[in-house]
Amino acid sequence: MTQKTQQRFLGKTAVITGAGSGIGEATATLFAQEGAKVIACDISQARLDALSRTLEAYDIKTCAGDVCNGKVIEEIVKMAQERIDVLANIAGIMDRFLSVGEIDDSTWDKVIAVNLTAVMKLTRATLPIMLEAGHGSIVNVSSEAGLRGSVAGAAYTASKWAINGLTKNTAFFYGDKGIRVNAVAPGAVKTSIEAPMESNLSINRIEPLMKALMPPTAEAIEIAQAIAWLSSDEAKNINGVILPSDGGWGAV
Repeated sequence: MTQKTQQRFLGKTAVITGAGSGIGEATATLFAQEGAKVIACDISQARLDALSRTLEAYDIKTCAGDVCNGKVIEEIVKMAQERIDVLANIAGIMDRFLSVGEIDDSTWDKVIAVNLTAVMKLTRATLPIMLEAGHGSIVNVSSEAGLRGSVAGAAYTASKWAINGLTKNTAFFYGDKGIRVNAVAPGAVKTSIEAPMESNLSINRIEPLMKALMPPTAEAIEIAQAIAWLSSDEAKNINGVILPSDGGWGAV
């Protein structure tokens, strides 16, 4: 017997960044299949075009552009047509595993801009719509690097610890207004995000730990399922939580 797809997001609108690949693509697909109107955002028009072809039977709109750009954020909000039930801040970049003594200003600034500042700005732009509706769910993507100091470089690690703080702070300020804000902290995931290890210090310090302790790499859909659960009414009593989805990495 064929298992019927859940429809947890029927009639709801979900904005999903980084939707052209990896966790974002899996999340956009899952939300669309579960009945949501999806606003899929990615820096690559080609990837969004491919996603649209894959999901042509569903209600999906796309917005290509850099989420650091204020005009792109304005366009995303405009496309939602005054209804945003879910915001999934998934877009992110790595930092080549550079330590604080090795990282250049441009890499630091770009990682913080994409991984943290863009999340804040899109959340800020979305909040008035959610406040008007009296409800909403925001799910940010943190990382195992936001739970310890031995997983990534300085900029990526700092950005993900900051995401945890932003998540909890926003949950505190808006929880009594019907808005839930949580984060998923994945471990290693099969995605297209580039993660070259260009630092000899990281090769000597981080790589041995990863080889010894890191659980098997997860599929993107496994993280998408955690995002969907946190976004759904099934998690209506969950707010301000950083949910590890790391295969038990945090236990070692």
